[in-house]
Amino acid sequence: MDLRKLKTLIDLVSDSNVSELEITEAEGKVRIVKSMGVAAPLMVQQAPMAAPVVAAPATVPAPVAAEATAAPAPAGHAVKSPMVGTFYRSSSPGSAPFVQIGSVVKEGDTLCIIEAMKILNEIESDKSGTVTQILCENGQATEYGQPLFIVE
Repeated sequence: MDLRKLKTLIDLVSDSNVSELEITEAEGKVRIVKSMGVAAPLMVQQAPMAAPVVAAPATVPAPVAAEATAAPAPAGHAVKSPMVGTFYRSSSPGSAPFVQIGSVVKEGDTLCIIEAMKILNEIESDKSGTVTQILCENGQATEYGQPLFIVE
């Protein structure tokens, strides 16, 4: 999708009473959701969607399978990714990371950058506290809603 067309769609959603817009075209799919009065692209899929894969039934009894897949939730507040993109801990490859484990942050402090469609988006803390866990590696792909940091 053309970047100018995407910007026009974001502006359209921002200036209207529409809270969510999803467009599917031959070259991909874009979903724009208005949050806090500002529209931002949340999901961009460049390739046409493939048919869903159906998994074969598990041979393990259901209670055992549920125990194996259940992971303990990390203690504290999870700062989640607001978009799909690539996670970066610093503003450039040679510079120091925005935060380390043990860093004290205030609400609104920059924690990382997520690159989406060649645009670098600063991700800010939505809670004050101490960073106790960093859940992503530098350069890792992130999903919408994926926990990035744990702040206590």
